[in-house]
Amino acid sequence: MRSIELIEAAEEDLARGAAFYASRAPGLGAYFLDTLFSDIDSLLLYAGVHEQHHGFHRLLSRRFPFAIYYRVDGEIIRVYAVLDCRQAPGPLASRLNAPDE
Repeated sequence: MRSIELIEAAEEDLARGAAFYASRAPGLGAYFLDTLFSDIDSLLLYAGVHEQHHGFHRLLSRRFPFAIYYRVDGEIIRVYAVLDCRQAPGPLASRLNAPDE
C-alpha cells in the first residue's frame, strides 16, 4: 500500500505558505493548507504521472501558485519541496539540486 512522506523542508514550505496567506485574509491560511494537502493526497492515485523537473516529479496545485516536488520510491511517495512558483527560478533550482532529507 502506498504512503506519503513529507520531509521536514516540505513541511516548512507549507508552514511558510500558510503564514503568508493567513496574513492576507482570515481563514485563507487554513484554506491554503486544506488545498495543498488535498493535492498531496492525490499522489496516492497519481504519483509518477507528472512531468519531471530537476529530477523530481512536479505536481502543480489546483488553486494556488505552488508546485509540489516529489519522488516515488517503491510504495513510498516522498515530498521534498512545496515551492511558490512566483519566485525567481534560480533559487528554486538550487533548492531542488540539494534537497534536505
